[in-house]
Amino acid sequence: MARTPRKPRKAAPASRQRSGLIVALLAASGTFSLFLIAALAWGWSVYYAPGPSARTGDTTVVTLPSGSGVSVIAATLKEAGVIRSIDMFKAAATLTGADRKLRAGEYEVDSRTSLRGVLRLLTDGRVVRHYVTIPEGWSSAQAVDILNAKDVLTGTVEVPREGSLWPDTYEVSRGETRAAVIARMQSAMDRNLAELWAKRSPLTVVRSPEEAVNLASIVEKETGLAAERPRVAAVFSNRIRMGMRLESDPTIVYGLTRGRPLGRGIRQSELTRDTGYNTYLISGLPPTPIANPGKDAIAAVLSPPRSEDLFFVADGTGGHVFARTFDEHLANVARWREIERQKAGAAPVAPTPTPSAPAQTAPVQGEAVITLNPTTGGR
Repeated sequence: MARTPRKPRKAAPASRQRSGLIVALLAASGTFSLFLIAALAWGWSVYYAPGPSARTGDTTVVTLPSGSGVSVIAATLKEAGVIRSIDMFKAAATLTGADRKLRAGEYEVDSRTSLRGVLRLLTDGRVVRHYVTIPEGWSSAQAVDILNAKDVLTGTVEVPREGSLWPDTYEVSRGETRAAVIARMQSAMDRNLAELWAKRSPLTVVRSPEEAVNLASIVEKETGLAAERPRVAAVFSNRIRMGMRLESDPTIVYGLTRGRPLGRGIRQSELTRDTGYNTYLISGLPPTPIANPGKDAIAAVLSPPRSEDLFFVADGTGGHVFARTFDEHLANVARWREIERQKAGAAPVAPTPTPSAPAQTAPVQGEAVITLNPTTGGR
């Protein structure tokens, strides 16, 4: 039996094919959009979500070396436990443009700081800053003690030459060597001393920048009042002109301790001990400075005011009273001794005739009692 041939199917209209394709594309696009939205929502939540907790304490200190790229920075942060994902950090840095603004340095990141917070910290450059301060009038040995106590610094250093450091506050970075900081302090002294020396007055008695630092170190140790330094400098300058000994108590202390605090008053026996620095015994300046003087003390030595003062003694208020003559000075000393007795709660003593030569009494540490015999230039 013969089969009836089938009729060929008619092709679907082109419009129907296009409609199907559009539907498929729309479906795919919708799926991709949903996926993209979900991905963005997830990334956004990660970007703002709290980060890892600090492993110890409330913060994490992390140092990013200079020249580090985004990959190295991300790896460093991940190793320190500051971020959860290296890839997420790199993606966030790239999408926000932070990858071009990241700054090296030492950072202190609070526990659970978000990825956004970490990026802002690094782009703002809010690095941890460390400072060391060398006060005016401190010795080089004390300066080394300060540097040794700063645990962000590394390495060891010998006590530098006395008077070679410029007292100031210096910013230091973690891992910097103590020797490098000392070198910066010495460069600052050389630079500032050269500027001050160029402006010296004809009234100065020092003949070199080194002598200026030497005498300024004594001025610095004699008074803690900036306003008094020019007048103290004038006293010592006058004494040098006249060939009189300086008789400065701080030189006695330095000869005994080499720049560390004595912790007590000067003893009678120490007044006559020849340490090489005792300006009650030696003429002129000591062999080296006795501290690292500051700008004001050096300037006072290089431009001392005109004065006839040759003596000074503590006045009981933190300052000093000055005198031109030996008799005036002895009267000032008597007043100071009475103040000392009153502070100690002792009964006042009857006045005694003014001696013709200085009494052999031990001065108080840090408060000069210059009692040099003006006629002989020595004891």
